[in-house]
Amino acid sequence: MKVLLINHFPLEGSGSGTYTKNIALHLQKRGHEVCVVFPENQPFSLLPGIRMYPVLFSRNKPQKNALPFNFPCFTTHPQSRTTFADLGVAKLTQYLAAFSAVLRQALREFRPDVIHAQHAWCLSWLASLCGVPMAVTIHGTDLMGCSKWPAYHCFAEEAVAGSERVIAVSADNRDLALAVLPAAADKLLLLPNGYNEDIFYREEVDREAIFDSLGLLYRGEYIVLFAGKLAAFKGVDTLLRVARRYERLAEREIITLIAGDGEERERLSELHKQLGLRNTFFLGNQRQDELRRLYNTADVFVMPSRREPFGLAALEAMACGLPVVASREGGLPEFINSEVGTLVSPEDEDAFCAAILEELTRRHAEPERRDAIAHYARGNFAQAQFVARLEEVYQSAVRDFQIRGGQAV
Repeated sequence: MKVLLINHFPLEGSGSGTYTKNIALHLQKRGHEVCVVFPENQPFSLLPGIRMYPVLFSRNKPQKNALPFNFPCFTTHPQSRTTFADLGVAKLTQYLAAFSAVLRQALREFRPDVIHAQHAWCLSWLASLCGVPMAVTIHGTDLMGCSKWPAYHCFAEEAVAGSERVIAVSADNRDLALAVLPAAADKLLLLPNGYNEDIFYREEVDREAIFDSLGLLYRGEYIVLFAGKLAAFKGVDTLLRVARRYERLAEREIITLIAGDGEERERLSELHKQLGLRNTFFLGNQRQDELRRLYNTADVFVMPSRREPFGLAALEAMACGLPVVASREGGLPEFINSEVGTLVSPEDEDAFCAAILEELTRRHAEPERRDAIAHYARGNFAQAQFVARLEEVYQSAVRDFQIRGGQAV
């Protein structure tokens, strides 16, 4: 099968970007032909055997052959803090025209059997006009966008109307999609995310060497880790306040590492200063292989999100054997249980602190638990299993498109 993937974001730095890249790599591994249409504002790595059609944007100042502004986001991205609200009519017109031209080129040169679009949003609407059967994945931030910017809601509605299948990444995500986009009801299916087992797995690491590479000193402390975008809904401010508590309460010192970047970075840095945190450090955005080493270095992963459509970083951490303390919110309770972590109410600082300290105790009392957590993640959420199910979605989308009398380009 020939699959065209399109996303509003680069293939690194965001959940949907990682999702798209993982799908492309595993589809290609399974013998499919794949091409990807995506925005980019910096040099990027080629994916062997995969056709790549980037739309170029300018990150800081206008660049030759690039749109004279940065690519827009729903919240934030390590490479852009421009949002869709910042575009205005003129820039939105340029944005859509640039993607339309690249899409037409990809259609001519690649001639896909099916399109898989990310986010029910404006690029998915463009893809729905191509006369090719389409599936669209709702990632959650698109639904947030519909609430924040009602003028864009029509794009989401049209993207759903023009698709054969609509994929929800969690049951919570599905329920919210039905509330925001009720026309999706007869096309909507639940397909939880997978993680890339070729990148995230258990490995032995040298903590001192890893800390040295980060410019930090390791002296045997416990390590608490967060990884993700620094956006308000991720709840990193809650983690900082919790860190103040356990820095004072724990018998053994605890280091907190925060990997990621985003629109909340300055505000969080100011809160960090106000709280007087001694052992909490911002690492900035990390590549996926660097994240694997951090997951294998840490003792517990924390995801304090106020609302999390799925929580791929938590699943990647679990694949490396890391127990997770997370909010009992959104998609997180659908794959985190007492065997692999602890769920608490969002923003309940006392509960987060107690759960983190308890998990640190279990970390050393039950050394075999890390292998059990990694086994659970691989057995239930490995990308190979996810893509096998996704192939069935594509096949059913093509079949229904043909039954309806749709004409491929």
